[in-house]
Amino acid sequence: MSKVKITETVLRDAHQSLIATRLKTAEMIPVLEKLDAAGYYSLEMWGGATFDASLRFLNEDPWERLRTIRKHIKNTKLQMLLRGQNILGYKNYADDVVIEFVKRSVANGIDIIRIFDALNDVRNIKVALETTKKEGAHAQAAISYTTSPVHTTGAFVKLAKEMESMGADSICIKDMAGLLTPYTAYELVSEIKKTISVPLQLHSHATSGLASMVYLKGIEAGADIIDTAISPFALGTSQPPTESMVATLQNTKYDTGLDMKILNDIATHFEPIRQNALDTGLLNPKVLEVNIKTLIYQVPGGMLSNLVSQLSMQNGLDKLEEVLEEIPRVRADLGYPPLVTPTSQMVGTQAVLNVMAKERYKMIPKEIKEYVRGMYGRPTVPIKEEIIKKIIGDEKIIHERPANLIKPQLKDIRNEMKEYLEQEEDVLSYALFPQVAEGYFKYRQAKKYKIDSELVDKEQKIYPV
Repeated sequence: MSKVKITETVLRDAHQSLIATRLKTAEMIPVLEKLDAAGYYSLEMWGGATFDASLRFLNEDPWERLRTIRKHIKNTKLQMLLRGQNILGYKNYADDVVIEFVKRSVANGIDIIRIFDALNDVRNIKVALETTKKEGAHAQAAISYTTSPVHTTGAFVKLAKEMESMGADSICIKDMAGLLTPYTAYELVSEIKKTISVPLQLHSHATSGLASMVYLKGIEAGADIIDTAISPFALGTSQPPTESMVATLQNTKYDTGLDMKILNDIATHFEPIRQNALDTGLLNPKVLEVNIKTLIYQVPGGMLSNLVSQLSMQNGLDKLEEVLEEIPRVRADLGYPPLVTPTSQMVGTQAVLNVMAKERYKMIPKEIKEYVRGMYGRPTVPIKEEIIKKIIGDEKIIHERPANLIKPQLKDIRNEMKEYLEQEEDVLSYALFPQVAEGYFKYRQAKKYKIDSELVDKEQKIYPV
């Protein structure tokens, strides 16, 4: 076993998990050289919710952030998270949009793209994976880890093998809800490592209090790379702390080789940012607690806070326990989808509606109907006939790859937003988040031409920093 490599998540998943993706580029720049010198395998710094949040809340161009970070990071690989055919949005896009997005991401400085699909339907990661390789970047295929009667070690091993045979340069076990337990991780990593020859990465969240132990057992079983977060942005719904894992492995055959002094300097940079987030309420101490409900109901931390807010708006907070009990039933009805964006939001919303209406499937969101029709991909197990009937009646189910039914979109999108076009990447920003991107484009124009007008004030109110 050679030394364990580390992917640092502070520039993406860590602040997405703890402070709703509000870390600004300006707060990153002073520490980039240190991050580059620490000895990380890669820095996860783009994708996920960073794209949406930059435009929506920070008045920042995500493409500019990528270029800026690339300019400062000379030796370490830059990594992003991509939702397969969903790219960074919440629905499937046409192949031409996926291809162009991957091309531009690599051209602007991304080295590694972690590609996953909420349903583990490999048809939905195929185009992104093939394009990533074609553009000369590293294509990592991610397994959305979950637990259910049908999500067995054998099923995940088979999936990993299939991903490798599609051309994945590495495989990631993506435990987005912190459901993995240490000995399950040991078994899963051992079995996958017997089957594949590409590197295996382990990603988890500390939500349930288990992730550091999961990493240790995963490393003992042969995991090559782990995802960690520098300590001020670690634990809770984020990842285990980088320094703790580095210290744990020091002077063993797994030694990471990372420089603890540089790691300490990096932590020192982020400490006041964390303190300010606590002082302003941006960092809610609740997300730092161990949440054992994750293991009982398989509900990721972000999904739980979403449920609480949905129920509060309907004066139904007293029904939270009922909703949590309804979630596994809805999930079973829908063929056991892993609870990750966007399926976690869909299952949660349906559970809330079932409980509040005092009747199951009396009210059904459009997304659930689309899901049952096959528009998100193939469920883990086929949905029962009576549930299909209840949700979509006699509507036809599609069995092919959903994106096959979507005509090319780029040309029309480009046409629609041409008045704002300043760089080719703007077309993609608009493709993913039309209204949000348009708001940002207006703000950018006003700023560029120094128009001290109501428009700027209005935009700043809509998109507060």
